[in-house]
Amino acid sequence: MFAAENGLKGDPRLQAISDAIRVVPHFPKPGIMFQDITTLLLDHKAFKDTVDIFVDRYRDMNISVVAGVEARGFMFGPSIALAIGAKFVPLRKPKKLPGEVIAEAYELEYGTDCLEMHVGAVQPGERAIAIDDLVATGGTLSAAIRLLERVGAQVVECACVIGLREVKGQRRLDGKPLYILVEPREIDGCY
Repeated sequence: MFAAENGLKGDPRLQAISDAIRVVPHFPKPGIMFQDITTLLLDHKAFKDTVDIFVDRYRDMNISVVAGVEARGFMFGPSIALAIGAKFVPLRKPKKLPGEVIAEAYELEYGTDCLEMHVGAVQPGERAIAIDDLVATGGTLSAAIRLLERVGAQVVECACVIGLREVKGQRRLDGKPLYILVEPREIDGCY
C-alpha cells in the first residue's frame, strides 16, 4: 500500500520526500530513469521525515528485527531500528559478511544475485520488517522474505521509500504487505 492511501493522503512530507529524490536519466544504461536517494539523504528534513513516517508505522507493531537490504536499505534501517527498539540485521551481497552465513539466491532482469545473513542474527518467532529504497519487480525483497522465514522469523511487512504502482503482486510480496512512501518521479514523460 502507498502511504498516501493509508492515512497520509495530502501529507506534505510525502511531496517533499518525492521532490528530494533526484532522477538520473539513462543510468546505469539507456532507458533507465534512476531514482537517486542520495539527494534525499542530503536534505535533513526530508530524510528525517522519511524515517519518521516508517517509525510511526512500526512503533507499535512489536517489531524486533529491521532487516536492511544492501546497500540502500542500510541508509534507513538502522535509524528505524533504533527508534522502535529493534535490532538491525544487514542482508548483504555474497562474501561481505564475516562468519557463518545463510544465503538466498534470486532472479534479476539481467541474471541472478544472492543475499546473505549471519547465522544466529535472527531467532525463530521474531517479528521482522525488510526495508529497501526501491521496489521494482520485487525479486530482491522476495529473497529477503525467504531468507528471514528460513530461520523462523515472522515477516510482518516490507517497506520501501519508492515503489512502482505496477509491482507484481498488487502491493504484496510472497503474501506479505508492501508499504511504499512515494512513486518514482517522472521526467520528460518517462520514469
